[in-house]
Amino acid sequence: RTTEYTDRNPQYQWFLDTLKLRQVHMWDFARMNFIRTVLSKRKLTKLVDSGTVWGWDDPRMPTIRGVRRHGMTISALRDFILKQGPSRNIVVMDWTNFWASNKKEIDPVAPRHTGVAEKDAVKAVITNGPEKAYTEDKPKHAKNPAVGTKKVAFSKHLILDQEDVKLFKEGEEITLMGWGNAFVRKINGSSPITDIELELHLEGDFKKTEKKVTWLSADGHELIPAEVWEFDHLFTKDKLEEEDNWEDFVNKDSATMVPQLCDENVKDLKEDDIIQLERKGFYRVDKPAAAGKPVVLFGIPTGKTK
Repeated sequence: RTTEYTDRNPQYQWFLDTLKLRQVHMWDFARMNFIRTVLSKRKLTKLVDSGTVWGWDDPRMPTIRGVRRHGMTISALRDFILKQGPSRNIVVMDWTNFWASNKKEIDPVAPRHTGVAEKDAVKAVITNGPEKAYTEDKPKHAKNPAVGTKKVAFSKHLILDQEDVKLFKEGEEITLMGWGNAFVRKINGSSPITDIELELHLEGDFKKTEKKVTWLSADGHELIPAEVWEFDHLFTKDKLEEEDNWEDFVNKDSATMVPQLCDENVKDLKEDDIIQLERKGFYRVDKPAAAGKPVVLFGIPTGKTK
């Protein structure tokens, strides 16, 4: 049992001796604390009742249901707990180790998909691109064929992330991941860039390009809308002290959502599926795509600090 009961051990022993009960060996171990987190049920209840979080299964909550909804797998959770051992030292852990153990489980098996942020998405025309859109079967995971295949659409009309394109320079050679190299021939607009012209250079060497970007074809397949959520810590201070008024340190911006467009294969995902949006991170499907409704994806931390 946890070390806050250690003072009761002599009393417990007295009862065993006086009542002539069998001897029981007591294992004392410290509670595991995490930075920017409270584990008091009274405080957590207040967060739920005040609507600061969505409920006990909110991905920001330090509950089993919360971390499961955030994308933690049962096997990784069990492995993490076993590795801690019954220490008597009171520790305040970072969440990085917790989530790094989960990444080891999901990285080899999570299918890869593509997403482009809807806000200020950049239209690209490939001047020497295919006149007619077509699709090809590609592996969902480059290093694990067992994960299966997906349909990837190719056409002369693409959309790219504004964040990527604003780093391009005219005349520069870039790599369109999963297709090949291309030259940036024209950039229109600034803050935001509206559209660009590209020229395919498939014989180019992707090892020599600095910028390797994800993209989606605007033709030849359906783009699936997605609500992509990212979650931060519930508190702004690493370790709350006794004298702190804990409510003063609640992070008011701990959940953010970015609308994105994803490849057509995303419409087949089911609740609790775990995927990777390439170059963006791992996500758990909270709600699958439905008629007229976007797929809802919850970002899974990987243990790396941003």
